[in-house]
Amino acid sequence: MKKHPLTSPSVTREESTVTPRRFSRRDILKVGLSGAAVCAAGWPFPAFAFQPEAPDEELVSFLDMPRTGANRLGWETLDAWLTPQDQVFNVQHYGIPEFDAKDFKLEITGLVAKPMPLTMDALKAMPRKDQLMTLECSGNGNSKGFMNAVYNSRWTGTPLAPLLEKCGLDPKAKEIVFLGMDRKAETLRPGTPRELTVEVPFGRSMSVEDAMNLPLLLAYERNGEPLEKRIGAPLRLIVPGWYGVTNVKWLTRIDVRDRRYMGRYMGRDYVTVRGERRGNEIVFLETSVARMNLKSIVARVTRRPTRNGLIPLKAYGVVWSDGTEVKKVEVNVDGGAWREAVLDAEPRAKFCWILFSIDLGTVKPGKHVIVSRATDANGRVQPAAEDDEIALKKTYWEAYERWPREIQVEA
Repeated sequence: MKKHPLTSPSVTREESTVTPRRFSRRDILKVGLSGAAVCAAGWPFPAFAFQPEAPDEELVSFLDMPRTGANRLGWETLDAWLTPQDQVFNVQHYGIPEFDAKDFKLEITGLVAKPMPLTMDALKAMPRKDQLMTLECSGNGNSKGFMNAVYNSRWTGTPLAPLLEKCGLDPKAKEIVFLGMDRKAETLRPGTPRELTVEVPFGRSMSVEDAMNLPLLLAYERNGEPLEKRIGAPLRLIVPGWYGVTNVKWLTRIDVRDRRYMGRYMGRDYVTVRGERRGNEIVFLETSVARMNLKSIVARVTRRPTRNGLIPLKAYGVVWSDGTEVKKVEVNVDGGAWREAVLDAEPRAKFCWILFSIDLGTVKPGKHVIVSRATDANGRVQPAAEDDEIALKKTYWEAYERWPREIQVEA
């Protein structure tokens, strides 16, 4: 598979050996206490993510998977519903900006009756709200080396819609543009007589309707702690149910406009090119990356002692969506019948991942492939790699296909 271009070059990844490693629950606990600490700090959810394992369950490693690097989710050791900070990914396209936090302010400009500059003190004096949300990079899952750029959080900040109402939206307003402090020179129409290079801020936009109807948040805390600079401090936009690129970091300006914003990361990049069958013809269309897609993944597989030459297996996993209700998750082994997993009844929140588990029965010693698929309340089923919506997709964004997981177990 091709290497994902957003994987940090500073992170060295080593290939796991094909020899299965076995971990007890005690081993998992050693690496997971940071997640438990988040919950112990006062958030009313259980410390451990998955349903309690039996004392004799041992973790079975996935084959040929790169080891988890810095600032990435460790699926096999996931132990907290809210992700600890050291497993939170960050991606930036224009680098992490340098600035003096004391000078920071947010400006609301454009088609508003009352343009408004706001300091952090002013923002923190406004009504506070918590927003639970799973945030995923839209390229997450594109390759084995980039399938852990997702995390679950409790964001705290002030809601955006009341603030925009206070500024007074002009009736002609159609688009809300969110701009960060990070900037870079971009060349437009390279190699043509009209080539132009200009310095621009990172930006994303959405319709006024989406901005006012979704529970958007201007966030300055995550899991009860101030944001780290690498994930957008002092202020970032939180857009529940939309891919990570929409959640603009180092947010410094909100501009209300009467026409579409077409910056690089709206009109030229983070654009999905997908083929659609029209009779005997395939027509390719481009769409901007926005709402998250239904997705599940088998995060962990455990085994119990061999019985009569067979090994009992159990799988644990995670499913998420754009906020649409998840109806079920099914799992199969080695291409066999799909069997329904048990979705955890709690913790639950509309825009957050749900944990699931399933007893897979017994298998013979050797290699096996385990895969999950999710179905939502609208009947949408997570596609396989060979389905048209994945097979005819030419870009790596929106990587939500099923992910087969290969293991090897010995008697």
